[in-house]
Amino acid sequence: MPRQPPESHPDMTSTPGHDPIRPPFDIVALASSAGGITALGQVLGGLTDSLPVPVVVVQHLDRRHQTIIAEVLARRAKLPVQLARDGDEAEPGMVYIAPPDKHLLVEPGGRLTLSNSELVHFLRPSADLLFESVAGTYGPRAIACVLTGTGSDGTMGVSAVKSRGGTVIAQDPETAEFRGMPEAAVEVGAVDFVLQLDEIAPVLRGLVEARKS
Repeated sequence: MPRQPPESHPDMTSTPGHDPIRPPFDIVALASSAGGITALGQVLGGLTDSLPVPVVVVQHLDRRHQTIIAEVLARRAKLPVQLARDGDEAEPGMVYIAPPDKHLLVEPGGRLTLSNSELVHFLRPSADLLFESVAGTYGPRAIACVLTGTGSDGTMGVSAVKSRGGTVIAQDPETAEFRGMPEAAVEVGAVDFVLQLDEIAPVLRGLVEARKS
């Protein structure tokens, strides 16, 4: 498994019938749990304000309390950051965060849906559900990234993304503040890139800002 990104990516080749200036990906989905606020801040802070795709985020939050996660991450990010709202259309260059106690899904056309459906592995929001929704909606044009966290949320979701031809990134478990989530993703065999935290944003930029020739 590569520790550094290769010079090119399979989805960066030209495809008949595709717009030659369209980026090869349509969405980035990030997931984290324990230690995630710091990790998300670093990743989002490394993305440019001209990012041509939306970013959707699941961070496990205490559902008993309101959150200021959007305000906290907005201080680090160059992109606008907001809590996702049911029915929003995901726009390029925006960051949408699942609110506490709501599953976040992305439907065809980039429509965001919030759900009160049952907890998944005792969690709501669930990284698995977010990743599975972007896999179903975007197929090979989706990127899923698992950051620091305890437990194994995201493992089924990255398998879904990979099975649909998408690209999966995991923070290096050896350097993650909490290794459970990224390690579980790596062990399932669906990860394309295992990267240290400071490598993730440059790789994401390289993938989504590439142009087909």
